[in-house]
Amino acid sequence: MTRRPNLSARLKLTLSYAGFLVVAGVLLLAVMWVFVLRWLPNEDARSIQRRFGAVIILGPKRSDLLNGFAPAAATALAFLLVFGLLGGWILAGRMLAPLTRIASAARLASDGSLSHRIRMTGPRDEFRELADAFDTMLERLESHVGEQQRFAANASHELRTPLAVTRTLLDAARNDPTRDRGELVERLRTVNTRAIDLTEALLLLSRADGRSFARESVDLSLVAEEAAETLLPLAEKRRITLDVTGGPAHAVGSAALLLRMVTNLVQNAVVHNLPADGTVTVHTERRRDASVLRVENTGRPLPPELVPTLAEPFQRGTERVRTDDYAGVGLGLAIVRSVVRAHDGTLELAPRPGGGLVVTVRLPAPAETGGKPRQAP
Repeated sequence: MTRRPNLSARLKLTLSYAGFLVVAGVLLLAVMWVFVLRWLPNEDARSIQRRFGAVIILGPKRSDLLNGFAPAAATALAFLLVFGLLGGWILAGRMLAPLTRIASAARLASDGSLSHRIRMTGPRDEFRELADAFDTMLERLESHVGEQQRFAANASHELRTPLAVTRTLLDAARNDPTRDRGELVERLRTVNTRAIDLTEALLLLSRADGRSFARESVDLSLVAEEAAETLLPLAEKRRITLDVTGGPAHAVGSAALLLRMVTNLVQNAVVHNLPADGTVTVHTERRRDASVLRVENTGRPLPPELVPTLAEPFQRGTERVRTDDYAGVGLGLAIVRSVVRAHDGTLELAPRPGGGLVVTVRLPAPAETGGKPRQAP
């Protein structure tokens, strides 16, 4: 958008400084006129002598002082004007120097360079706070852009894999007409199912990140019970004990997204567990202004450096225990983290002392939980 050219901020400040200085000089001269010059007589000594009949010794009259003072006053005002312009220009430049640095950093950021930082030193004034806030924004923006780029690259790679496998199977079937079509159809169906699951997971991530959902009151304890009931056959198949404990824990958000979050956590806890005789505990409770959901499972001890990466997209945690008949799309905990962020909550991953993982989700609790909360569909 084109804008009409206008005076720069530095020039405006310079004119303001000079103008205030000249006005102060004029006011000083006015004070001198009111309190000094006006008390001087405007008559010569002869006229006063004729009026009072006495000899009076007087100094110069008012007109004489005005004639001698006016040029000096004009010269002083001209000096104040020049001094105000030069001094104001220098002072304005020094005052606006931090803004110039911030503008340069913003210009670099608009060109795509997000690694530049202002790192302003000096006293913590308004400009320093603005520069620090701008640096913090750049750090978050750079981290978000980098995460999105990695996610896009990983998503492209993951989506390309089933498509490449499908093309390979079709090429093999075309080159070998005698191949069993039933086996080909079954393998194509497996690959297609995986591609659909991955696409749905990506769409769910996009929906959570965009926060494009209606909010309502949801009881996490009911959501946990529904998720556990859904995954109970999987837990029994793997001989995993699944328990739901705790009390009501209300949150405000999307019932469908919160159900998917809890389902992913419980499924992740069941799959990444001991080969047999493991346990999964889902606990819900209300703590002051937060509703807490904790999912804890048994398993092998996790390396501390592995835990922070588990919520990254497409990080399947290859060092964790799972059976070969299950292969997720690597978005389980990534979806959980996105859902938690969309609900203004926090996600904490911690290794269990005896082996396994403890996942704690804290969501803001509504001030009042009146009315019956809706259960996730």
